[in-house]
Amino acid sequence: MNNVPKQLPPYIKNENGELWLTEDERENLKISYRIKDVIFSDQSPFQHVMILDSYDFGRMLVLDGVVQTTSIDGHIYNEMISHVPLQFHPSPKKVLIIGGGDCGAAREVAKYKEIEEIHMVEIDEMVVKVCKEHLTDVSGNLSDPRVKFIYTDGVAFIKEHANTYDVIIIDSSDPVGPAKELFSYEFYSNVYRALKDDGLMVCQSQSPIFHMDVLKQTRANINKLFPYSTVYTATVPTYPGGLWSFTIGSKIPLSLSESKSIPNDTKYVNADVLKQCFQLPQFMKQQRL
Repeated sequence: MNNVPKQLPPYIKNENGELWLTEDERENLKISYRIKDVIFSDQSPFQHVMILDSYDFGRMLVLDGVVQTTSIDGHIYNEMISHVPLQFHPSPKKVLIIGGGDCGAAREVAKYKEIEEIHMVEIDEMVVKVCKEHLTDVSGNLSDPRVKFIYTDGVAFIKEHANTYDVIIIDSSDPVGPAKELFSYEFYSNVYRALKDDGLMVCQSQSPIFHMDVLKQTRANINKLFPYSTVYTATVPTYPGGLWSFTIGSKIPLSLSESKSIPNDTKYVNADVLKQCFQLPQFMKQQRL
């Protein structure tokens, strides 16, 4: 463990020569990961950033003690938040990603040759830099010339770009701290205005198991703004509960284009998954999602 910092953050413990990261999920659940090595650890102007090498999940991005993505299953989340909305838009040319500092979503969007511009708005430049260097299983060391990195506050940015984008992907962290604004009705209103007349958006809307209140509020906000909206799910082992939700809001009817194909280098998404992910379990249907 050559990269272990002299001063470990409070959520990493050295137990009998073994490193363990313990993540607090609300007040009632702690998730611990056995760590091989600390690849990177530093404080940015916004948060504490780490790249850890774990035994079961491979390398992982950890922000303020919370695992964001891992080498073993990061592709599931990033493919589902990217390919699903892009399969619905008839002809996406300009895509905005808010958040997504691990570059995974931008990497997936860049697989579509017809897309001309990809703007990635991430407030923390350190996250992007360390993921491109140390978490290449997720980022692919993204260097596509169509991707423009914009290091600023996504909430402020979206207000200044009316009628600009075909697709907007909101790849936010959990709704705590500054990220809370990314789940607000006002923010979604600005997202609506930033979309063109045939535009659509998608956001991650948390765990249906542990965060049903967040999911219901997100769907309600988007449903008020967009004439068409829907919820879909995927299983992401890293995230508490495993089952994870995404919510789409669209200005046009949601109809899959038969002429559009899913890129052939995905690891999770295929035509069957695309159809199946909208089939919600009964407990979610009972919530009228």
